[in-house]
Amino acid sequence: MKWTMSQLQKYRNKDFSVDEYVKVDEIKEVEKSIREVSPMHIKGRVDISATKVTFHLQIEGHLILPCSRTLVDVKYPVNVETTETFLLDHPEYDSDEEVHQVQGDVIDLMPVIQEILLLEVPMQVFCDDDQSKDGAPQSGTDWEVISEDNKQQKVDPRLADLAKFFEQDDSGND
Repeated sequence: MKWTMSQLQKYRNKDFSVDEYVKVDEIKEVEKSIREVSPMHIKGRVDISATKVTFHLQIEGHLILPCSRTLVDVKYPVNVETTETFLLDHPEYDSDEEVHQVQGDVIDLMPVIQEILLLEVPMQVFCDDDQSKDGAPQSGTDWEVISEDNKQQKVDPRLADLAKFFEQDDSGND
C-alpha cells in the first residue's frame, strides 16, 4: 500500500478508490499477545489535492487473541473506519485532526494501518463458555472456577458443623 506522489497526482480531482487485502503479520512482533492476523480488507476512497492526500478507509478482518481466563484462541473481529491525512508541502498546517508528514516522495499506509490495528487490541478478551472446556483447567486441588450463572451457596466441609450449630440455635428459640 505504497504510492509515489507522481502516481497519486494523476488522480487529482478524480475518483480514486482502494480495495485490497493486505497482510499485516508484522504486528505480531510488536504485540506478543496476537497469535494470528487475518488478511485485512482495506477499502475506501482517496481525496488528492495540491497540499494534501486524505484516505477515507474501512479496515476489516480479525485477530486471534488468547482468552484472558482460559488461554484458548478467541477470534476477535476488527472493523474500523478511519480518515488519515498526509501533508505534501506545508508542515505548518493547522487543524484539529491528526496529520502525517510525507517522508520523501512516497506515501506508505502500512505503518498507519499497523498502528490502527495495535490500538484495536483489547486489554482482555473472553471466549464463549463452550470453548473454555478446551483451555486452561477449570478446577484443581482445593479450587475451581465458578461462573456467574452457576454460583451456588456451597458450605465448606470444614465449617459444616458450625452451620449445624446455628440451625440448632434457631430451632430452640421457638
